[in-house]
Amino acid sequence: MNIGKKTLLSLLVIGAAMSLSSCKENYSNGEKVGNLIEFTSKGVWWDSWEGRLNMTQTGMNTSGEPFSFSFDNDRDDQDSLINLMKQAQVEGWKLKIRYHEVWGLKNFFHNRGETDYFVDDVTVLDKDFANPLKRSAVSNGKGKVVDTIYVVIDKSELKNR
Repeated sequence: MNIGKKTLLSLLVIGAAMSLSSCKENYSNGEKVGNLIEFTSKGVWWDSWEGRLNMTQTGMNTSGEPFSFSFDNDRDDQDSLINLMKQAQVEGWKLKIRYHEVWGLKNFFHNRGETDYFVDDVTVLDKDFANPLKRSAVSNGKGKVVDTIYVVIDKSELKNR
């Protein structure tokens, strides 16, 4: 079967159009809560602000992988959020990050950021998160935190009693 050059070219153009049209800007949307463990501007050809969030549950650190995110290079309205993130990293604030994920060829060359998760908004939840003594009764100098204790309860042991 002999396929002509025009037919082959048409198939390639249709395939490229389908690939490009399948890209989604808002593949998923979500929120993550935690404290910032890394926030840096980096890149070889395109500099972008990248960060990692140590996610928390009820004030305790999780044992999972930190959430990596980027600030979108295609947006120029995020300077105030970037300054907030810089201060949050230094102060140890607890943050809520609202983000969206892109899919397909929207960030193929990483020209918008290293990850496909782009920050839309940042909310400070707790400015004293890294300093629990500041808001406790022991902040008057009469006590201090010595260590953290984790308790594991084996339910099978409780049933036998």
